[in-house]
Amino acid sequence: MTSQLEEKRYDPKDTGLKFVNRPDDLDPLPPDEGDQGLRAEMSCGHAVTPESLTGWCRSLLDQGQYKFKCPALGEGTLRCDAEWSYQEVRRLAVLTPEEMQYFEENIARLAATVYCEFKTCPGCKTYVERQDPSNLNVQCTVCTADKKHFYHFCWQCLKEWKGAAPRSDRCDNDGCVNHDLELLKNCRTTDLPQVQGVDACPSIRACPTCGQRVRSTTKRAARTSSVPRCQVEFCFVCLKLTPECLSTSSYFIACTDGVAPRQTSIPVWRRN
Repeated sequence: MTSQLEEKRYDPKDTGLKFVNRPDDLDPLPPDEGDQGLRAEMSCGHAVTPESLTGWCRSLLDQGQYKFKCPALGEGTLRCDAEWSYQEVRRLAVLTPEEMQYFEENIARLAATVYCEFKTCPGCKTYVERQDPSNLNVQCTVCTADKKHFYHFCWQCLKEWKGAAPRSDRCDNDGCVNHDLELLKNCRTTDLPQVQGVDACPSIRACPTCGQRVRSTTKRAARTSSVPRCQVEFCFVCLKLTPECLSTSSYFIACTDGVAPRQTSIPVWRRN
């Protein structure tokens, strides 16, 4: 039985779309594999079908990315990376009502984790947003109103705050440690055999832009893909941003500065 995704087709009478007579740039098929149906042109100039566009954008959501960027090759071997609006994706992917609900709920959830920091207050169990990412001391307005005095808790150990404030490392509660930082300090090393001279690199890094933890899951290259939170790519070996690193090296030649030591602090993302 043909799936709902495979049944998607553009309406040839839709004058709001620009139809093109060339292969689907997201999922090109040889001519002998049958008709792909009508292809429409995205704002970046690449051709898509509803099936390929839906599949690609859904895979981005599943990877924790809510910004939709074109994966087609541009000039040379570089990806296009043009960003499509959700409105454009919704129209050209011919999203069903169920798909629209899935997309919109996940876009909202992922955007909230990027632009806001929420945790559950240990006192009242309501969600609290942290305004200052460099201060672990957070006030809960609900508990403050209920208890008739200021109530602060620790963003790190999620216990009522003890000690002086503000602080960015820990409060005075026993066992208040930054588990992400402990992972960076104590993670195993990994080798990258296809990168010359790299045989003992920490297997976990914090993104130098936003601080999100990144784990080495492949030995094919030293560089990560774009970090979902900040969409910035960096070198897993030297911790420089990829363009700076590649200005003096290549994907398969060790960075000129060698392997950066284990990180002892986590960068705080200063969003513009």
